[in-house]
Amino acid sequence: MSAVEITSLSSKGQVVIPNTIRNDLGISSGTKLAVISDGENILLRPIEKPRVDTFRKLVQRSSRYARAAGLKKSDVGKAIKKVRNASRG
Repeated sequence: MSAVEITSLSSKGQVVIPNTIRNDLGISSGTKLAVISDGENILLRPIEKPRVDTFRKLVQRSSRYARAAGLKKSDVGKAIKKVRNASRG
């Protein structure tokens, strides 16, 4: 459902999302929102907690890729150390 509502910005930069829109989206107090701007528009998008099975599938795919590439656990630590040292300048 598409809705247009009017709200205002408080002196603290807070915006109230109208109840009808919160109900339509199923969001409530404490819901985390991503705030995205293209310089002209603002988009608020609820951040959904990833499902555990989605995370497990990602770990399995990553493990298969690492095995196929011949990577070992010690290689991961070395790569992290290398990137951290490079970012320090």
